[in-house]
Amino acid sequence: MSFDVKSFMQMIEAKNPGEKEFHQAVTEVVHSLAPFLDKNPKYVKHKVLERIVEPERVIMFRVPWVDDKGEIQVNRGFRIQMNSAIGPYKGGLRFDPSVYLGLLKFLAFEQVFKNSLTTLPMGGAKGGSDFDPAGKSDNEVMAFCQSFMSELFRHIGPNIDVPAGDINVGGREIGYMYGMYKKLTNEFTGVLTGKGLNWGGSLIRPEATGYGCVYLCVEMMKTKGQSFQGKTVAISGSGNVAQYACQKATQLGAKVVTLSDRGGTIYDPNGITAEKLAYVIELKGVKRGKLTDYAKEYKCEHSTDKNPWAYKCDVALPCAKQNELDGKDAENLVKNGCTCVGEGANMPCTPEAVEKFLAAKTLFAPGKAANAGGVAVSGLEMSQNSIRTSWTRDEVDKKLEGIMRAIHEKCVEYGKKGDFINYVDGANIGGFVKVADAMIDQGVV
Repeated sequence: MSFDVKSFMQMIEAKNPGEKEFHQAVTEVVHSLAPFLDKNPKYVKHKVLERIVEPERVIMFRVPWVDDKGEIQVNRGFRIQMNSAIGPYKGGLRFDPSVYLGLLKFLAFEQVFKNSLTTLPMGGAKGGSDFDPAGKSDNEVMAFCQSFMSELFRHIGPNIDVPAGDINVGGREIGYMYGMYKKLTNEFTGVLTGKGLNWGGSLIRPEATGYGCVYLCVEMMKTKGQSFQGKTVAISGSGNVAQYACQKATQLGAKVVTLSDRGGTIYDPNGITAEKLAYVIELKGVKRGKLTDYAKEYKCEHSTDKNPWAYKCDVALPCAKQNELDGKDAENLVKNGCTCVGEGANMPCTPEAVEKFLAAKTLFAPGKAANAGGVAVSGLEMSQNSIRTSWTRDEVDKKLEGIMRAIHEKCVEYGKKGDFINYVDGANIGGFVKVADAMIDQGVV
């Protein structure tokens, strides 16, 4: 009997109403897996897919805190502990008004496959809050983080669940949360990753997701005898991932021409050089400013109407947020000669966009493969914490590059079809097999 995708998705939508991002993520995976499941019925017999879409635990809690005016504020906190078959739960914390249960379930589901692909022993989780740090003082952010951790600490630990940063959760927020965790538990352990270098953090961690995305694209381009040298690259976003994807692509000889934020897109035809990128990093990290300042400083185009995919490029790296690149954007990129797309963000391309890229035989790496570099170096940080040591920048970078190469090999193993490599199928099947086999080995739990 063949696996019935339609009835499976009807069940998912009925049990998880209104969670559109979660539905989208599961749909992509089951479409990739259906032919594989037909050939490997043991996974259907053990109902692995029915189990893997259900979180092992969902934690939701209130987060009260007091702002600088003395007013009490209340936010909602979450932790979705999705799957621990191959290791302790691992995944980021996101602070953003868009955060709700369905969004975090999608991210946690993706994280299971992503962590599996890294070859490291990490389960999948995600968490966060609808708190918005924008415009908040350091004291307000600290008050929120301490309140958030005063509940979360009960559910995490170095061998249970190791959260990391995500959108709007950087070194400042990790520091505040770790301080409260340490106070409440009276122990210094590797329970959060993305820590400061002087108290247990890892070199290359800020750069890891952006670097990893570029490293995977390097491997994909090699299959066509290409490289980044001389290529024009369009990048969306201007946060951590976008910044370091820009840096690594530039180091490899490419010219990055776009970045974006909530206020619009900059297009710099002369390229975002190392000097200009340093300006962006200070603008976004220290001054918490907008890219309109970059456009004024370097006298380049700033558009509120065009996104980065409106401009001609050879390589596109969507590094902002989910569903930012749609079918029309994909058509435009293909028409303008784009031959490689790497998802630096989580599911930034809509299903229609992915279909367009695959139909055009564009080199396309889904987020669960292309942005796995961040969690890979988080795993390396966990290892360093466990053995009470720290590796050099070069050591961590080489390990990261090796992990991304291994992810590429796994995608090729399960995604190669004739002369075409379907990296979507490769990542979904490759990530699934390791987790599924572990779940079968461990029984019905």
